[in-house]
Amino acid sequence: MSTGEIVLILFVYLLLFGAKGLPSVAQTMGKAIYQFRNAARDVQNEIMQSADEIRKEAERSVKLDQLDALREDMNQKKAAQPAQKIAGDQEEHPQV
Repeated sequence: MSTGEIVLILFVYLLLFGAKGLPSVAQTMGKAIYQFRNAARDVQNEIMQSADEIRKEAERSVKLDQLDALREDMNQKKAAQPAQKIAGDQEEHPQV
């Protein structure tokens, strides 16, 4: 609603009910605005909590992927080490 529409509605209300009813309208509008702000805040908090959960899950996923990559590297290094030791042992103890 635009400002002009609100002013027109208030003017019509004043004509029909007088100035005595104006405080009750202001109180009702105040409660409505308060409830709207609370609802908007609740929705915003829900969205932020969901975003935090998604972010944490993504971080866990990345950490697990990095851990898997490290394990794979370690396994490759372990697989390469025995072959190097065998070659080194043959050089140290030549067969006659």
